[in-house]
Amino acid sequence: MDRDAAVLGLESSCDETAAAVLRADGSILAEAVLSQLAEHSPYGGVVPEIAARAHLDHLPRLVAQVMAEAGLDYPRLAGVAATAGPGLIGGLIVGSSLGKGIALAHGLPFVAVNHLEAHALTATLPGLVPDPIRFPYLLMLLSGGHCQCVAVEEVGRYRRLGTTLDDAVGEAFDKSAKLLGLPWPGGPALERLATRGDPARIPLPRPLLGRAGCDFSWSGLKTAVAHAVARSAGTGQDRADIAAAFQASVAAVLADRARHALDMLPGATALVVAGGVAANQGVRAALAGAAAQRGLPLVAPPIRLCTDNAVMVAWAGIERLRRGLTDEVGHAPRPRWPLEAMAAPAAAA
Repeated sequence: MDRDAAVLGLESSCDETAAAVLRADGSILAEAVLSQLAEHSPYGGVVPEIAARAHLDHLPRLVAQVMAEAGLDYPRLAGVAATAGPGLIGGLIVGSSLGKGIALAHGLPFVAVNHLEAHALTATLPGLVPDPIRFPYLLMLLSGGHCQCVAVEEVGRYRRLGTTLDDAVGEAFDKSAKLLGLPWPGGPALERLATRGDPARIPLPRPLLGRAGCDFSWSGLKTAVAHAVARSAGTGQDRADIAAAFQASVAAVLADRARHALDMLPGATALVVAGGVAANQGVRAALAGAAAQRGLPLVAPPIRLCTDNAVMVAWAGIERLRRGLTDEVGHAPRPRWPLEAMAAPAAAA
């Protein structure tokens, strides 16, 4: 691809409606993200039907907005990339259908982007780190729906090293926050509360710490938080101490699992963390320490690129288009789409 070629990216896999235009050199010409926080907050979580209708209402406008800001007409694009899975099927249908329609109308290549691959490749976006990241690197994908250690060997080549045996780490944050009476989304609220707490006052378990491999388990920690809340006097300080203890436990486990995963990938050039939980500063600090022990950098996206966004989708599209990897407009969105197609199912997951 010519360095000046531009790709339109669309993201609609959950509760963020997003569009972006990127040049092949990684320059962001325009980006827009519309949060659906107000629509879902009354229900304490994402309602799939509401999310799909919001994407349908807002995505065409966002696309027109970023194209105008980029100063481009559709025929000048080198391609259209849209998230096609995994995620909520209603939203995936909205975004991928719009992307296919634009591609068909203007004779453009279409790329059906795996949402997890978009997170994985954010680390290769030019300008994110001083020196370009080389393959292979270790990805820790930490979000409300995913908790995995993945060897990123090349674009389209991924090997899962470990995964959660029950819940995702972002889900553990949200549900623990709910137990503490915090508003949804719970992760950021819990992090703010934890800054006022003593992480050593209330002991909480650190699941699988020191175990072989790099699998995760978070359900027991959530149960321990529920018991701690029930035993507490319910004061503001009690809640802050529980939040701090929970965050410290998560950070310690993630650092331990990262060290084990790096032992399983001795040629890794970096530790990369992506997904919504990557925005947590305590988690970043713990993972930076684990990476430093192996003499490796920790690469984490800017906060705005940790959560779902269309910049990463457009960049994944660019990386695939460079390699001649395109998709037919008949490509069906997939609510489940493992990043590593050949990986064996995880026991109990």
